[in-house]
Amino acid sequence: MSAALEEFCGSIFWNASYLTRPDADLPVCFQQTVLVWVPLGFFWILAPWQLLPMCKSRAKKSSVTKLYIIKQVLATLLMLTAVAELALAFVEDTEQDPLPAVQYTNPSLYIATWLLVLLIHDARRFCLCRDSGILFCFWTLSLLCGILPFQSLLRRALQVGFGRKLYASLWSCPVHKESPFRLHLLTRYYMVFKGYRKPLEIEDIWELKGKDKTQAIYAVWEKNMKTAVRKAQAELEKRKRKKRRQKADPDRGNNMSKAQSQDVLVLQPKRKKKGDKGDSGPRKDFPRGWLVKTLCKTFWQNLLLSVAFKLVHDGLVFVSPQLLKLLIAFVSDEESFAWQGYLYAILLFLTALIQSLCLQQYFSLCFQLGIKVRASLIAAIYKKALTMSSATRKESTVGETVNLMSADAQRFMDMANFIHQLWSSPLQIILSIVFLWGELGPSVLAGIAVMVLLIPINGFLVAKAKTIQVRNMKNKDERMKIMSEILNGIKILKLFAWEPSFEKRVNEIRAHELKDLVNFSYLQSISIFVFTCAPFLVSLASFAVYVLVDENNILDAQKAFTAISLFNVLRFPMAMLPLVLSSLVQTNVSTARLERYLGGEDLDSSAIHHNPIAGSAVRFSEATFAWEQDSNAAIRDVTLDIAPGSLVAVVGAVGSGKSSLVSAMLGEMENIKGHINIQGSLAYVPQQAWIQNATLKDNILFGSELDEARYQQVIKACALLPDLELLPAGDQTEIGEKGINLSGGQKQRVSLARAVYSNADIYVLDDPLSAVDAHVGKYLFKHVLGPKGLLQKKTRILVTHSISFLPQVDNIVVLVAGAVSEHGSYSTLLANRGAFAQFLNLYGSQEEDASEKNTTGTGNTTGLRQLEGLCVCLQVMKTLRPDPSLKGQQLIEKEAVETGKVKFSMYLRYLHAVGLWYSFWVAMGYVGQYAAFVGTNLWLSAWTDDAERYLNQTYPVEQRDLRIGVFGALGVSQALFLLFATLLCAHGAMRASRVMHQQLLSNILRVPMSFFDTTPTGRIVNRFAKDIFTIDETIPMSFRSWLSCFMAIISTLLMISLATPFFALIIIPLSIFYYFVLRFYVSTSRQLRRLDSVTRSPIYSHFGETVSGLSVIRAYGHQQRFLKQNESTMDINQKSVHSWIVSNRWLAIRLEFVGSLVVFFSGLLAVISKGTLEGGIVGLSVSSALNVTQTLNWLVRMSSELETNIVAVERVHEYTKVKNEAPWVTEKRPPRGWPSKGEIQFVDYKVRYRPELELVLQGITCNIASTEKVGVVGRTGAGKSSLTNCLFRLLEAAGGSILIDEVDIATIGLHDLRQNLTIIPQDPVLFTGTLRMNLDPFDQYTDEEVWKALELAHLKTYVQDLPEGLLHLVSEGGENLSVGQRQLVCLARAVLRKAKILILDEATAAVDLETDNLIQTTIRSEFADCTVLTIAHRLHTIMDSNRVMVLQAGRIVEYDSPEELLKKQGVFSVMAKDAGIVNTETTTL
Repeated sequence: MSAALEEFCGSIFWNASYLTRPDADLPVCFQQTVLVWVPLGFFWILAPWQLLPMCKSRAKKSSVTKLYIIKQVLATLLMLTAVAELALAFVEDTEQDPLPAVQYTNPSLYIATWLLVLLIHDARRFCLCRDSGILFCFWTLSLLCGILPFQSLLRRALQVGFGRKLYASLWSCPVHKESPFRLHLLTRYYMVFKGYRKPLEIEDIWELKGKDKTQAIYAVWEKNMKTAVRKAQAELEKRKRKKRRQKADPDRGNNMSKAQSQDVLVLQPKRKKKGDKGDSGPRKDFPRGWLVKTLCKTFWQNLLLSVAFKLVHDGLVFVSPQLLKLLIAFVSDEESFAWQGYLYAILLFLTALIQSLCLQQYFSLCFQLGIKVRASLIAAIYKKALTMSSATRKESTVGETVNLMSADAQRFMDMANFIHQLWSSPLQIILSIVFLWGELGPSVLAGIAVMVLLIPINGFLVAKAKTIQVRNMKNKDERMKIMSEILNGIKILKLFAWEPSFEKRVNEIRAHELKDLVNFSYLQSISIFVFTCAPFLVSLASFAVYVLVDENNILDAQKAFTAISLFNVLRFPMAMLPLVLSSLVQTNVSTARLERYLGGEDLDSSAIHHNPIAGSAVRFSEATFAWEQDSNAAIRDVTLDIAPGSLVAVVGAVGSGKSSLVSAMLGEMENIKGHINIQGSLAYVPQQAWIQNATLKDNILFGSELDEARYQQVIKACALLPDLELLPAGDQTEIGEKGINLSGGQKQRVSLARAVYSNADIYVLDDPLSAVDAHVGKYLFKHVLGPKGLLQKKTRILVTHSISFLPQVDNIVVLVAGAVSEHGSYSTLLANRGAFAQFLNLYGSQEEDASEKNTTGTGNTTGLRQLEGLCVCLQVMKTLRPDPSLKGQQLIEKEAVETGKVKFSMYLRYLHAVGLWYSFWVAMGYVGQYAAFVGTNLWLSAWTDDAERYLNQTYPVEQRDLRIGVFGALGVSQALFLLFATLLCAHGAMRASRVMHQQLLSNILRVPMSFFDTTPTGRIVNRFAKDIFTIDETIPMSFRSWLSCFMAIISTLLMISLATPFFALIIIPLSIFYYFVLRFYVSTSRQLRRLDSVTRSPIYSHFGETVSGLSVIRAYGHQQRFLKQNESTMDINQKSVHSWIVSNRWLAIRLEFVGSLVVFFSGLLAVISKGTLEGGIVGLSVSSALNVTQTLNWLVRMSSELETNIVAVERVHEYTKVKNEAPWVTEKRPPRGWPSKGEIQFVDYKVRYRPELELVLQGITCNIASTEKVGVVGRTGAGKSSLTNCLFRLLEAAGGSILIDEVDIATIGLHDLRQNLTIIPQDPVLFTGTLRMNLDPFDQYTDEEVWKALELAHLKTYVQDLPEGLLHLVSEGGENLSVGQRQLVCLARAVLRKAKILILDEATAAVDLETDNLIQTTIRSEFADCTVLTIAHRLHTIMDSNRVMVLQAGRIVEYDSPEELLKKQGVFSVMAKDAGIVNTETTTL
């Protein structure tokens, strides 16, 4: 071979002696052949793929840019030089002897290559990414291969004077680099730069590529999933058959069922068939094992690519220790040539560089795989939710399904990042052991034994920590439960001055929580201690055994530092493997959950036909439907024909199957026999309105085009105009989740408006009038549903309890136990005297009471005639009375998202909370640890130099023991310092947690009521949950890791500088570069993280919303639109995650470059100062440098994590600074026994809800004498409730004053005031805890007094019958008591307090007449000698008062006894007439 090449070049191809001299060089022939052909060969193999875009692309080329022109010009110049070279060769050839062939072939090859480069540049204009990775690699290779010929050429030129040979080497100077990694694009720089200059918004982030969009990913995934599920289904059938065979007895006709099930499989590959319930225990069997296959099949390219990158990286990891070994040998050897040292230094640098590029590409691929897997899973879950049958839906609650999306899909995403560790970790471990064996022989086993021993210790610690964590989660839940109760019932707490009691309860739980937390931190400290000891113990064990086993084993620098590098390599896979395995176990659980969910049955709507039948809109033919395949039928043999354009009412007792009939029509039920034929489109109004989190207008349009005229008509017909005037932004008002800022009636009307607007053919209305007041119901029936309404031409099926409308409908269907008992018109049915007539008798009487009750309220006196022109004043947002142009129309302020850099004061605030001494000693502990660390390493390097010192002598035993002893002592002290620091840190962190939670809690309980009106509870709860959790657990860890990384870097740089002092000069520019990268990156990353969490919640909330409104979405047939919306929501989130991943890789590559430079310079300086250095110190310097890359990366990670987490301190701090209400107790205490008389004086009293709003009470002046009973009446919004709020100072005066028994209430403490008044509030709020705690949270009263109060509140018998009596546990919000009982408990509270002044905010809620009577009687008897103020909503209750105060728009318009007022013909008498009261005697209630 070499002979042929020598002939080809006309010179020697290879001669080893060229290298064994100080000015080593490569033979010319080798340079002209191998070094030229390697890059060209690489290029020619891969280049054709780069031309593909030209052939297949239909896309139009991108425009010509300056960069493109420069590239093409330079490539052309290169081609011209090659042409010139060829021409020169021909010219020379004619002059003298024939030249060797290489002079012709190389230029010719180059001409072809540059032509190809020109073509590739042009082809890349079809692509989104203009740069070509292959070209980049080609340039890099050419550069590397070109350096050698270039240097030998320069040498010759310097010896000979410049020859024209300089020409030939021109090609070797690469012309321009093009970067392959999308990461390096200028645009990346642009984005990071932009993120540095101002906080990034979602608009600044680039769109995803087409193939990365959810839709594209999901399409491929779905195709693969279908085939995989089909196979799994077949497996499932086999399993079931096998089970049946095992159970079967011969007479069961088993063969038959087998044949059938096979048929089913053939006929319905799509429909997922599950077996009978009976044959696999309680939880059904499900198709298994298809999910992972589908994932692998969908993402195989990504997996293979990342395997390739990971393999290269893992290989290179082991090259560095070998190079280190060679470098140490070079330094120790006097004879070696300088060029070898430089070569090793350069190779170290290149290895580090390529390693980092491969690792980052690998990470990038893994993260992308992660987000793609998550996207496809979420899309699949969402789609499944839209199509699954009600039986499958019953198996999992909304919460569980959202969990599948958030937790399980997230788990897959996390797993994708580490999946390759499953094969890479064992591979790295095996390779390390092989290399170590080569260094130290069998002594390595000692080190590995130590490592293996540490694993169970760690396992034990983790198990202990887990039990503590579980216990702590319970405490957390308990605390959060109380917190959310406190926030929901904050008004009651304030009215009764109960805050201290609840504060105490929360603090008790918090104390338990902190105790567990500190134990957990102790365990963590021990495991960190073990983990820190590990590397040092391992090296100690190995070296000690190695030295002790045999006299002749002397530890030299090569062995020691190569071994240490390898042990360092070994740490990572050893730590990773258990993590990956536990993560795998968790993912396994998730796999089963997802397979069960995604493999469940789909909705089968085959029983709903759409055939045109003349004269029939909906026809039921012997329809029998059940909720589940094997359960009892909910609808039996219904045969019905509904004519187009008719109004059909469906009536029946509760549970007779009315809603089931509706569901069957919508195809939500399992068909047992018969079918339903529906012609035309459906619109559906469910019984409980489903409202989306969007504007009111969007809720009504529901994805249809806007037709303004029809829209206005619909709004008017659905009585929504008056509400729009009340809402702050009209129909553009954002409706909160689940319609939170609308009343029940408004929601129902919006839901109805949506149906009316959709302009369908058939309307299915499931009792839409139940949630609205009677008069509004009549209005809606008249204008929308009835014979003259908007929908008069449509087919309407109305399920109703309301009897008053029945005479006006065309047809009535009476259901009894799921079957139609009779149907026909109203008159026919009455004549039949059947079930319908009974139904009328039962409901008719109640109906009249109800309508009576509804029209006698003071707020609802507006009869039907007024309603049509007038506004339905709904008692929605009393605070929104002001003119919309005024400030403050928006009720809920937007949550501030912190942007930009976190203030340094936040760190200080946290450290203050920890305690400054604590902080100082923790830092000192870390300093001590790293001082010991440096000491250990220096000692080791001195130890290895003994090998030189005692060359060819016996190694003294005492010297050996000293070396091992001190090495061990230093290592142990290192670990002890760390233990000291972490234990202190645990204590300090607990202190900080306690202080911050305490401040937050006590401040939140002291802020004024207006704060709670304008701040959503969720936001406050979030402070107590997420942010306190961050302060408890995440921040201390981040702080520790940061300190640790920082000290590690400092100590490494210190060690390198000790070895080669010149290195100190290089540190400066490197650290400047590092700092800039860090500042740049952290701001971008922080904002991207925020965007990620901001854009993630809409995915889950949209999903939760979809699941709760499934029947509505399906009824309208809007599944596609919702799928699209989900995809776009997902894409927005994918976009920010994608950018975050990319910015992380951007950073990592730059940081690892800094690390590679540190390695390079430490090697280079060692080579330069060869004569003056021992091998040991060089080993120390370079092996530390090899370790620094990872640490540099971690430091930035930790800095950005710490910044992200310290925001929690900022958020908590924000709520500890909210302005408080007046102090609870002031210097001026009221006299003992105050108020003794109970006289109240209002002196020109004015009040407003918030400073920017208008006055609610506009100067009220009146006197209420002792023991007087006063009723307060007025229409909605007149200021009745504001009056009570003022007495308790929930609202502070804007002018004037209130005196109680001559004491101005504004001058005393709030608790002094509130403890001496009593209120029975409008809505009865109870708290979790015992019944006794609800009556007397401070344990001020004896049991006798409590029982007495219960007796007076008519609850004694009920409580005595309870097994626990007074200790009966009240569930959250008092759910386990009826509303009436809750109201009576509130009455018992008032009786127990027995203050001189009682305020009764009359309950409009569902208090039945009986309870109402009981309350009135008790008040009359028990509070006879007290002053009683009653805020009345029903006039009957106050007709026996001494005086009545009539309020209108915040002013008193009438104030006198009821008799006088009735005579006066004023406002009061009109109200009384409306309520059917003629004189004071008719108050028989």
